[in-house]
Amino acid sequence: MREEHNQEAQESGQLPKKSRREMSRRQFLSYTLGGTGAFMVGVPLIFNLRFAVDPLLQKKQGTDYVKVAKVEEISEVPQAFKFTVHQVDGWYESEPTMEAWISSDQEGNIFALSPVCKHLGCTVNWNGSGDYPEQYFCPCHGAHYTKDGEALAIAPAPLDQYEVKVENGWVYLGAIHANERV
Repeated sequence: MREEHNQEAQESGQLPKKSRREMSRRQFLSYTLGGTGAFMVGVPLIFNLRFAVDPLLQKKQGTDYVKVAKVEEISEVPQAFKFTVHQVDGWYESEPTMEAWISSDQEGNIFALSPVCKHLGCTVNWNGSGDYPEQYFCPCHGAHYTKDGEALAIAPAPLDQYEVKVENGWVYLGAIHANERV
């Protein structure tokens, strides 16, 4: 019947009307289930993405200094001091115990060195070996350092240094950075 109607329309000079395509039940279900599935996957994905990226978007705070020792406790002979720091790593907050070797130089300037050996990460000790007096010594592989942290053997770099601030008779330590004394 449509064909007859189209032929009559063409003979009379009218353009045939475009027939409207109807959606089948199968297409409707495919579109509906596809949209629902995309929504169900997308919403949790957005929240998880926000959870992962949010720590990166947080404003960075300045270096926090930690009160470690009284100035009168510091001498020219390095001493080990333990302290705790508040650490935020993404969503995880902790308060690990750290250690620093603190001493003063001949001019009275206080400095602090990290006890972590630059060779393989073992802990160094002051006067830790009779073979290397007045030096930091690493018992793991025999690396040794001067009082200022300069590497004398085995280690590829000097000991790292803490930021130091002296205020109101107390020594405060900040972030660790590369050694500037050597």
